[in-house]
Amino acid sequence: IGGGNSLGEPIPVGEAEEHITGVVLVNDWSARDFQRFEYQPLGPFLAKSFATTISPWIVTLDALEPFRIDGCRQDPEPLEHLRMPPGSRCHYDLVLEVSIQTQRMSRPQVVSRTNARHLYWSFAQQIAHATSNGCNMEMGDLYATGTISGPEEGSFGSLLELTWRGSKPIRMEETGEERTFLEDGDTVAITGYGQGDGYRVGFGTLVNTVSGNVL
Repeated sequence: IGGGNSLGEPIPVGEAEEHITGVVLVNDWSARDFQRFEYQPLGPFLAKSFATTISPWIVTLDALEPFRIDGCRQDPEPLEHLRMPPGSRCHYDLVLEVSIQTQRMSRPQVVSRTNARHLYWSFAQQIAHATSNGCNMEMGDLYATGTISGPEEGSFGSLLELTWRGSKPIRMEETGEERTFLEDGDTVAITGYGQGDGYRVGFGTLVNTVSGNVL
């Protein structure tokens, strides 16, 4: 967030993008074993609070302008405070990939390919709704969209979805290893970019290695 809003003053959906400094990739790490224990009745709590990483570059909306697209049809029609002005084209065509490399592998393997076009709610709509009860945003605040999953199995945005809650392991082609959830020593890389005709606008690569000493 660049410019915030005063407490008690919602940000109109048509002005929400004016409050965005830029966009990054976010991995809000999930400890699914903790989550299984606590999500009833608490919901994701300690399972989500232990680590968050972001990509190295903040990409401005100006740089993403060539990749603006219309979003999917929203049914039922959103409430009035979430209705985008006609022709606003508030979604973005951005390729997103997740790869895993185990300690035995010499190179990473892509396990998910999806696209930011699959977001149901746009950046602007999410900001408008977050402030609709008067909540104030401040410069430097980071808001994550939530998992971005596509319609096919290979485009799901988390291992929980990709492996159908662990019932369908992912096979590492190089070594034959299987993964339902991440293990110590696994390296996860997330990349994203907009692809134009002869050019690319990217976010850099978000890379982390799982360590039992930390998690």
